[in-house]
Amino acid sequence: MNKHKILLVDDSSMNRAILAGMLEDGYELLEAEDGFQAIDILERQVHDISLILLDIVMPGCDGYGVLSHMKQRRWIDDVPVIVISAESSPDFINRAYDMGAADYIGRPFEAYVVQRRVQNTIALYEKQKKLAAIVANEIFERTRGYDRMVALLSQVVEFRNQESGLHVLHINLITEMLLRQLMKKTGRYGLKPSDVQLISTASSLHDIGKITVPDAILNKPGRLTPEEFEVIKTHSAEGAGMLERLSDYRNDPVISTARDICRWHHERYDGKGYPDGLVGDAIPISAQVVSLADVYDALTSARCYKKAFSHERALEMILDGQCGTFNPLLLECLLELGDQLPRTLKEDPAELKERRELMQLTEGFSQHEVLETSTQLMRQLQFEKARADYFEKTAGGHTFVFKREPPALVLPPESASRLGVKEVTPDPLYNEALRETLGRFMTDWIWKQRATTPEAPDFTLDGRLCIDGRDAACRCVCHVIWSDEDVPKYLGAVGSVKKLENTGRTDG
Repeated sequence: MNKHKILLVDDSSMNRAILAGMLEDGYELLEAEDGFQAIDILERQVHDISLILLDIVMPGCDGYGVLSHMKQRRWIDDVPVIVISAESSPDFINRAYDMGAADYIGRPFEAYVVQRRVQNTIALYEKQKKLAAIVANEIFERTRGYDRMVALLSQVVEFRNQESGLHVLHINLITEMLLRQLMKKTGRYGLKPSDVQLISTASSLHDIGKITVPDAILNKPGRLTPEEFEVIKTHSAEGAGMLERLSDYRNDPVISTARDICRWHHERYDGKGYPDGLVGDAIPISAQVVSLADVYDALTSARCYKKAFSHERALEMILDGQCGTFNPLLLECLLELGDQLPRTLKEDPAELKERRELMQLTEGFSQHEVLETSTQLMRQLQFEKARADYFEKTAGGHTFVFKREPPALVLPPESASRLGVKEVTPDPLYNEALRETLGRFMTDWIWKQRATTPEAPDFTLDGRLCIDGRDAACRCVCHVIWSDEDVPKYLGAVGSVKKLENTGRTDG
């Protein structure tokens, strides 16, 4: 049976030795002499570590620095930290708790206290992960079922509003991009990938209340009178009320999230919005993000009453406060997306829909299962055997390994260098740099992979990649690996990429 892995972080070798003596029989131990070394270990092995015992007072990067880095990378949600220190002042301990520490153990160490606290903390976090995985899977399955219904309802609204049909799709994508950028910046809102999908799906219903607005007002080409604007403003509360009256679905995550978005997507961060005049983070983050997405798309799209503004002019108007006040963090996210945002929205509508569906498909790949250790080991062994068997029979080209758990794309050094990507890319399906480098080839590869079955696990894909800085026609030969269980599970994929010569021959 595999042992849980614990990272001991303390600048005192004696303290590390004492803790190791208490824990080495039951756990696999890693050691770091300071915060910088701890962060380096986490960058490479965070998915394998079950617990961190962290000293706070250290030279260079102290324990607070480690906690801050973990919070920024959102590791603190998955890897519990127990602070170990001789410091016992309430301010010292409370600061550690505020930064995400799960527990505190003071020196001198008592063996039974350390062992019990470690055991209980690991058990608690494993239970939390199991519950989170169950909830995430349920939300994922329900959200998939809602997509068609939501699409139909939103198209009804756009048809009445004489819009192009792209507004809802744009809101989906802008919302998704802003949320992913927000997750990279901060763990303040506790967002998870499943939340991103749920909120972006629910955003499709943000204007459902416009069904109740008369056509003459809704599609008036000129400026609205104050009385007409008051009628338009009712759509947010009306939409929320419509969803609230769906009594059988009122507590469903998609419907409850859509209800919040409907009611509050015209609130403003300074309290000058409507209908309730909410201030700051009293506005749900779902409504805040959709609000900014809605304003940006309204500015950059043509309407019956206005021409489209450029991306640069839209940013200027938003940042100058001409469209109301927004969460400063979200404004930073909008700026950080840069040219990526207008480039995405200029894509062909069919490709935009494909991008949206693709992100939902990749969510399915990244859902983490909570498994018995024996099952994890069995699947890992099956994957390694299939990988070895494949590469024994196949030679040449730029080989690659795509692992589902933990999610990672692995290439040999030479292949990585020639393709211009890293040798190991964690969470590759959400890595924007990798997507930009591999482009359409990666999108087509994921679609092809999803079409395989345990009975037909192989496929070939032709496309274009940049190799050694030059665009080249390439062929990918891929083998998808499935488990041998009664209900086979997707484990990952292996394969190779070769350049296609004009003669039809291939050459790596």
